[in-house]
Amino acid sequence: MLSREVLEIYECLDQPGMVGSQVAKLFPEDQVEVERLTGVRGETDFIRVSIAGTNGKRNGGTARTLGVIGRLGGIGVRPAKVGFVSDGDGALIAIAVALKLSRMYSKGDVLDGDVIVATHMCTAAPILPRQPVDFVDSPVELSEMNDFEVSKGMDAILTIDTSRGNKLVNRNGYAITPTVKEGWILKVSDDLLKVMEITSQQPPSVFPITMQDITPYGNDVYHFNSLMQPSIATNAPLVGIALTSAVQVPGCATGVHSLNQIEEVGRFVVECAQEYGSGDLEFYSTEEFSLLKRLYGDMSVLQTTPDR
Repeated sequence: MLSREVLEIYECLDQPGMVGSQVAKLFPEDQVEVERLTGVRGETDFIRVSIAGTNGKRNGGTARTLGVIGRLGGIGVRPAKVGFVSDGDGALIAIAVALKLSRMYSKGDVLDGDVIVATHMCTAAPILPRQPVDFVDSPVELSEMNDFEVSKGMDAILTIDTSRGNKLVNRNGYAITPTVKEGWILKVSDDLLKVMEITSQQPPSVFPITMQDITPYGNDVYHFNSLMQPSIATNAPLVGIALTSAVQVPGCATGVHSLNQIEEVGRFVVECAQEYGSGDLEFYSTEEFSLLKRLYGDMSVLQTTPDR
């Protein structure tokens, strides 16, 4: 379980001011790096935690590396509201997963492959007015977020984001998206669905995405939120993990968080990391992807912002 790690990280994040250095103290120095960026809408601390695997690239091995990205605008919207906001779940889960894997490593429970976890922590992010509910805006540009959070060493990526401000999945829990790779929306991974079933002991749920959702922000087309935005900055297969609710909840709302929901997503990610590094989990079929490209061509244009 990750309840201890979730609560510890929550206590670190649920306060005013810059929190990056405090969170970094929970990890060995050789595993963590923090970088502060300032944008026109404020400043934020980016954090990246790298946990080596026994046969991972950091040790000269060949096992695959899983990337885990906490995607969000901010963890707080001070001074407009006091407290940890709904939008902060991506950061909370990602860092809690990193802390769990780091502690496993220190005890000798080392995964086969490396895991790279990245997110950012802004406690005073701006509110973004939006219908039907308001979101939380990022203090820095999307390109800056992707530059830090998406690493070339990630062979596959799970990106986590609060997705309660829509009517696409109307249940309390979480859902995964189809796999996205190089502008293609591929079939939902059977292996990921199996891990969902085992860790949640419930039928799995899939979050629907469209072509618009995997194009870059700033092109004036509708995106349900920023969950899929890391896909524009990588050729690695990417799957979104959307935290969902039975009703629409603003991203800037406080008092929303459920320990059970957050911990359950964290367990799912840890199990995916274990199975992906050992070669027992696939995000997509390489043969079918090659066939699609041969039949219909390249779709990577959807990862770019064309001149208008």
